[in-house]
Amino acid sequence: MKILVFGATGSQQFNVIGEAKKKGAEVIAATSSEKSFEKLKKAGAIPILADMSDADKMQKITKDIDATAFMVPVSLPNPLDGLQYAKNVIDAAKANGVKKIVWNTSGWLAPQKIGIPGEDVKLDIKDYLKNSGLDYVIIEPTIYMENMMGPFCAPFVKNEKKLAYPTPEAMPIGWIASRDVSTFVVEAIYNTQLKADTFQISGLENLRGNDLAEQFSKGVGENIMYYTQPSKEFGDILKPLVGEAAASGVAAFYTSLQEATEYPPKFNPNMSDVLEKLPVQMTSLEQWAKENKGYFFN
Repeated sequence: MKILVFGATGSQQFNVIGEAKKKGAEVIAATSSEKSFEKLKKAGAIPILADMSDADKMQKITKDIDATAFMVPVSLPNPLDGLQYAKNVIDAAKANGVKKIVWNTSGWLAPQKIGIPGEDVKLDIKDYLKNSGLDYVIIEPTIYMENMMGPFCAPFVKNEKKLAYPTPEAMPIGWIASRDVSTFVVEAIYNTQLKADTFQISGLENLRGNDLAEQFSKGVGENIMYYTQPSKEFGDILKPLVGEAAASGVAAFYTSLQEATEYPPKFNPNMSDVLEKLPVQMTSLEQWAKENKGYFFN
């Protein structure tokens, strides 16, 4: 099995390399920067220089590929360009006879467009993929545990003993580890019975803010309190990382959450059904925090 992976330099897709290697796959990891080659080689992948915006390059690197695992970059100056990026990958997969394509959506998809370009474009990508004629699986993960490693959260943990996140304390979330998401992606590739399937995945614990802080505290061995971060503060910290357009869109989303009286679901109570089709050993929040204690308290 030869698998082409996009986004493997980031935390959301990096573990696809290791999980695919466990299955005996040959992994080709596309990156837009040669600076990432060493990291990808150490993980066991064959790095290749390619940008998703280059349709011709997508056609070339997809020759002889059995399966593609992709996600759209979250830091595009114009989030709507993500549709063309996805089209280039999907078209190349179709033209080259790729047997399956798996899309990590980097979050649960909204039921309809909500006025946030980075989220709305995902619905267009979904339609394009579904109509491509390819065998596909869509993996929709809830909020990543690794988000807590971001500069909007980690410094607060270390310096103020606060777990900062812009979701209201009362909003329950089934946080999920990126390693688990990557395992779902690989299991989806190898399950030949899945040909046009979508899975909303979450962790197995549905945690409100204070519950999150409690489990995190157990893992790191420190008393950490939950802090509902103002969406503007969050957006200002995020802006240098993902660009103004993406940061503004995300901040607007969290503003709407903080003003809401009802919250969108971020937990799948039927994960047992998902795990029957995609067997994954799930990571608890406490376990994840324990494994990553050194990142927060070095």
